[in-house]
Amino acid sequence: MPILSQDHQVHAMQSDLTNHASVEQELLAFDPDIIVHLAARTEVEKSFYEQVSFSDVNYVGSINLIEAAAKCSNLKNFVFASTMEVYGWQPISDDVVKHSYPDYSVAFDEHTTPAPNAPYAVAKYAVEKYLEYMHRSQDFPFTAVRQTNAYGRQDNNFFVTEQIITQMQTDPGQINLGYQEPFRNFIFITDLIEAWLAVINTPDKCNSGLIMTIGPDQPIKIKDYVSFIADRLGWTGHVNWDTKPKRPGEIYWLNSNSTLIERVLGWHPKVDLETGIDQTIQIWQKHLNQ
Repeated sequence: MPILSQDHQVHAMQSDLTNHASVEQELLAFDPDIIVHLAARTEVEKSFYEQVSFSDVNYVGSINLIEAAAKCSNLKNFVFASTMEVYGWQPISDDVVKHSYPDYSVAFDEHTTPAPNAPYAVAKYAVEKYLEYMHRSQDFPFTAVRQTNAYGRQDNNFFVTEQIITQMQTDPGQINLGYQEPFRNFIFITDLIEAWLAVINTPDKCNSGLIMTIGPDQPIKIKDYVSFIADRLGWTGHVNWDTKPKRPGEIYWLNSNSTLIERVLGWHPKVDLETGIDQTIQIWQKHLNQ
């Protein structure tokens, strides 16, 4: 983990975030100057069917952590992992998807009014609003990072990129996927880590209640994304679409830019899609051959 080589003393929280007393006791014992809140249930698809669990962990757990953090004597910044999913359904989205893309597209940013449309996203946005309340009322220092879909994982193939790659690598004939029409943008894991490090290492630049969106502004339809990965793998099988439960109110357009974080912190994504996908393919080829 790169942060461990940055001369930071790091403490990984062990407490159940839903247990306020335990969270407060552990946090105050360490008394951090930077808190990086990454803990959450992140499987958006499951949040439609496990709503209470997602609310308990992602909202109540976060509030427990924030309230405990407010009692820390050395706190310089509370960095919260939010999500592009908070944008949800936007009026312009249907027009872009149905009528204009690729001649016209839109990238959501910090000026886009959120309209979360999944239990996961509702909980994340609610935490953002709580952080804003804490900043106004108690001058609580925070940065919220609305990150997009990451890929390049080494040990989890639940998410779309790793799921596509591992299915293709293990079955030359056919794979099973969900919707093919939504547009998404993707960021390689090393770029995402560098963005987080930029936030962590410069609290004075972004701890005044700043909410930042991470791109890149490069939307791609899931159907085309699958074809792109298949070409990189040389896979010629058949895709069985719509094989997963239908999501209530599926969002067909989610795309974001990095304009603010690039301007404030000088960070920008470096890994193009071809390079990132090739590296992810190599990761899972090695993993599956072990």
